[in-house]
Amino acid sequence: MSTIKNHVQLIGNVGQKPIITNLENDKKVARLSLATNENYKNNKGEKQTDTNWHSIVAWGKIEGIIEEFVYQGKKIGIAGKLKTRNYESKGGEKQYVTEIIVNEILLLKGNSNK
Repeated sequence: MSTIKNHVQLIGNVGQKPIITNLENDKKVARLSLATNENYKNNKGEKQTDTNWHSIVAWGKIEGIIEEFVYQGKKIGIAGKLKTRNYESKGGEKQYVTEIIVNEILLLKGNSNK
């Protein structure tokens, strides 16, 4: 059980074109948003969809795969871990951001509107 302490797996659709940032020492980071949908019926029997948006961050080989093959609307599966960081806003308030740091990616069939 020790390997599942901080483990996230999601399948969803990419919300926008991934943002690739060039850093020092020829390193790059990919950032994107991933939408996951949960379908259910309300108490009137009507179909409802609840969409959640997740902030995704990838480095190294995974960043390269994202840069080359991932685009807005692409269906992907990811595995990684949750990471929360904080920063100070321009107004001096402490802000918190929770992201998923990816260590595996699957390019899935589905939306191919590139």
